[in-house]
Order: sequence, then C-alpha cells, then structure tokens
Amino acid sequence: MVHGGDILSYKNLYEGDIIDFSSNINPLGPPKILGNVLNNAFKDVDKYPDIKYRNLRKSISRYLCCSDDEVVVGNGAAEIIDVFIMMFNRIVVFHPSFIEYEKRARVHNKEVLELYLDEDFNIDEALLYKNIKKGDCIILGNPNNPTGKRLEEDRLKNIVEVIEDRDAFLLLDEAFFEFCPFYYDSIKLFRESRNVAVIRAATKFFALPGIRLGYAFTNKTIAQKYYELSLPWSVNTFAEEAGRVIFNETLYIQKTKKYINEQRHYMIENLRRINILRAFDTDCNFILIKLLKGDENKLFDFMIRKGILIRKASTFKGLDKSYIRVAVKDFDSNKYLIECFKEYEKE
Repeated sequence: MVHGGDILSYKNLYEGDIIDFSSNINPLGPPKILGNVLNNAFKDVDKYPDIKYRNLRKSISRYLCCSDDEVVVGNGAAEIIDVFIMMFNRIVVFHPSFIEYEKRARVHNKEVLELYLDEDFNIDEALLYKNIKKGDCIILGNPNNPTGKRLEEDRLKNIVEVIEDRDAFLLLDEAFFEFCPFYYDSIKLFRESRNVAVIRAATKFFALPGIRLGYAFTNKTIAQKYYELSLPWSVNTFAEEAGRVIFNETLYIQKTKKYINEQRHYMIENLRRINILRAFDTDCNFILIKLLKGDENKLFDFMIRKGILIRKASTFKGLDKSYIRVAVKDFDSNKYLIECFKEYEKE
C-alpha cells in the first residue's frame, strides 16, 4: 500500500463498512454548503472552466492574504508538486517523507539527492548546508508526512536562510497546515522571498479528495513559469466552484480545528497507555506509531479483521516494518481503534 485510502483492495476481508485510518481526511466531512454549490455547477459542465482561473485565484488570494498573481492552482497538491519539479535540475528530499517527492522527480529524470532526518525526525541544517547547491529544489513537508511534525519557526527561518544563501529553492508542502495549532504562517514569513513556494490543498482539511483542488503561493515570476509548464484546465468546474466558497466557511474552519485538537490529544493520551507501542508527537491529524511488539503486517491483519484499515509505514524510506500511521478521526472511531489496540496487546 503505497498510499492510504485503498479500501477496495481489502473489502473482501471484512463484512461491513471498513473504518479508514489510513487516509488523513477531515472526519467532519466537507462544508455543508457544497451540496448546493456543486449541484448548481452542473449547468456549466458543457463549458470549459476559465483557463486562467481568475475568480478561483482571487478567492484563494484573499484566504492566503496575498495577490492573485502570486497564486497557482492545480489538480490537487500532487500536480503542483509535479510541475514545480519540472522547473529544476536537482531535487533534494529528506526521508521519511511523502513518497511522491522522489517518485515524481525520477519520473522526470531529475537528479535526486536523498538525505535523512535525524533520529528525532528533525532536519540537520548543517547537513543541508553541506549538500545543497545553486539551483536545487528542496522539498519539505510542513507538517511532514508521515511524522506529523511541523518545523519550528526558528528552524524554518534558518533553513530558508541557507537556501537563499545558496540560491536554491524551497518547495514547502503544507497540505495539512490548517490542522496544526497556529504557531506561524509560512506565507507571511516568506512573502518577500523569491526562493520559496508554499503548497496547500482542499483535499485534507476541507475533506475533498474527490474534488482534486490544490493551490500554492509563490512569487510572480515563478507563478508565470508554473503556468507555462502546467496543463490547461487541470482544475475542473466542480473544483473551481468549490474553491470559490469553502475558504469563507469560518465556522466550519474553527469547528474542525477545535475538534481535531481535542481528538489528537485524546488519541495520543490513550495510545501512550498501551505498552506495545510508541506514539510520536504530532502537529496534525495523523499519528506515527512505532510497534514495540510484532510488525506492521501482523497488526494490519489483526485490525482489518476488526474492520479497521491502518497505513503500513515501511513504504516510507527511513522507516521499517515496525512503524504504522493512523489518522485522527471522529470520537467513536478513535475510541474503537484504542480498544482494538488494547485487544492486540493482550494477544
């Protein structure tokens, strides 16, 4: 399982609905307003979307507090990552991290420099400074997937200083940004930098993986180059209409942040009472777990028989079969997962 959310592959192993802890989607579901919005959008499916996404980019720019010509959009964050990778000759990745960083670079026959996080899943700034060179693109998850850790503000500033000093480029993947406790806003921090782009997405926080809407902030020059490389009409009519309303759903955003924060604390507290595992600190809506007994395959088989799909983490470079990842979901599902872990501990 290279990515989460693949319920269909395991549907025959459990009679009933499988609870998907492998996919990190907002458990509250999408904003309710979208039902009417998407129904109304159907009347426009016989027309091409605006090829320049003018209204969509204006909506996103207001949400990000930047100008609309500093916004790029794409078919999910994955497409935006893919297009940015095309712009550079060498891609620098830190493992463990989102698999597509390296995979897309190799698809485009780019040189890839693979570095590794330290034992606490932090970036060694000295290692970065020693290895990067002019023209490199460094891709970092913030928070990182699968570790769940957000870069501390001072550490991120130091990293950007190193990158600017070397005239390299930082692609900061913040697909899980809204789930985090608010410490700082990367876009505000690096608004004037010509060496930084910040990617976000509607996929996770707004619970719209089927819509495929990603967006990013970057400087005007890079944004222009992005659109020279990207495919036309990669954002469809439904995604375009969704993006014009979801960022105004203030109550939904506040409710989600509060709920995820409560459930994150609940899960960490209870997982740490189970002696056969170690639950790592997380800043978002998923938790990396190290198994101190058994491995990912044994636990996966146990959990799927209970109607739970977990994410095996050995597919992330730098992690072995003693690691898994689980999402933060609704209270009843989270409680059931904890109970199943307790059962597994007794076996």
